[in-house]
Parts: sequence; C-alpha cells; structure tokens
Amino acid sequence: MSTPRLYLDQPLEEGREIPATPGQAHHLGGVLRRGPGDAVLVFNGRDGEWAASIATLRKDRCTLLPERPIRPQEPPPDTRLLVAAVKRDAMDWMAEKATELGIGSIRPVVTRRSITDRVNQARLAAIAQEAAEQCGRLTVPAVAPAMPLHAVLDGWDGTPLLAGDERRESPPLAQVAQGLRAPWAWLVGPEGGFERAELDDLRRRAFVSTVSLGPRILRAETAAVAGLAVLQALAGDWNGR
Repeated sequence: MSTPRLYLDQPLEEGREIPATPGQAHHLGGVLRRGPGDAVLVFNGRDGEWAASIATLRKDRCTLLPERPIRPQEPPPDTRLLVAAVKRDAMDWMAEKATELGIGSIRPVVTRRSITDRVNQARLAAIAQEAAEQCGRLTVPAVAPAMPLHAVLDGWDGTPLLAGDERRESPPLAQVAQGLRAPWAWLVGPEGGFERAELDDLRRRAFVSTVSLGPRILRAETAAVAGLAVLQALAGDWNGR
C-alpha cells in the first residue's frame, strides 16, 4: 500500500502539527481508510519533502505531524506553458500532463480563434496540485489567469518563447530546441491555429521563435504535450539539466 502524498501550504517543521484541508481529510479517512498514526508524505514547494504521520483525523478535520525531512527542496523550474483557452476537459488534461512533465507555470491565453475566454483558474490549480502530489515532484506549477495573447506578449520578460506554427512554415521544434536551456516557454494556439496576423506579430518579436511539430495536424492539447515532451528531452530536466 503506497504512502499518501499531500501538498500543504504551510511551513514544515519537525513536531509542529499542521491542519490538512477538509478535502484531504476526507480523502485520507473516507477514501484511503487511513487513521491516526498512519504514515504520509508532505511537501509545500519550499521545505522539501517530509515523512509525517496523521496526528488526528475526524470526518473533514485532520492534522498532520511532520517528523523528518527526506528529500531536499529543488529550485522551481523556469519552464512555462502558454496555451490558447480551449474546452474544459482539454484544459484540465493539459494542466495535469504539464504538471507531470515538470513544467513550472501554466498560463491560458485568449487568441482570436479561441472558443472560450473563460478559464476556471482555481480548478486548474487544484488539478495541478493533485498531479504534483501523484507524480512525486516537489513544486506545484503556478496557474495564471487567462489573458489576451497580445497583452501577455507586450509584458513578456524576454524569456525565449517557442510558438507552434500549424502551417509548418517554420523549422522543426527539435532543431530549434538543440542548445536551448531553461528558462524557456512553449506557446500553443487554439483549434484552427493562430490567425495570420497573430503569427506575423509573433515573428516580429525578438524573443519568439516559431516552430513546426511535424507533418500532421494536431489537436491543441496534443501539440501542447508533444511540444513539452520534446523540450524537456532536449532542453529540460529529462537529461539532468
């Protein structure tokens, strides 16, 4: 039976009891059938991972007792996913998979062909947290509120931004990613792709490189995850960098 792993937005100190959320309490007691004294693992994105135990548990109330650190904190990755807002199920799936792939932050953007301009930021953050708990990482990606693409670009900090070009008029992503190192960001457009004016705007910006993901037409969520996998393999932490 695996040890439950929980994210807590609290300082972790030996012997200092920490309250779990009502949802975490229900999951531990009602779903996993754990009780006081049972082992858990906890992390907060700042203090590494700790071995802990359940101190008290009653319905939706629970406290956890950190006992000792077992893994030191690693710096948060400065790798970013920018993705045009799409339907909820696809957004949820992308948030989960981007977290599993080790991405540092997720920002939905609104483009001219976006099918929605509403994104449930709290829902995506909760999905990212659950994915971080399950995949073993020590940080939870920050989920930013949705913003128009042009506003995000106008306020950009100069980090290299690779943008998917569904028209395949750009060099392959794998070619451009060679020699790249974090920080970097990956931008994926909506179903139907960027409008020509949006692509032209991207190409005018010195920090943007437009890239191709091959000969086939991909769904937005497929392009997001495929691009992140290539970038993590060539310019991320899959090779120890």
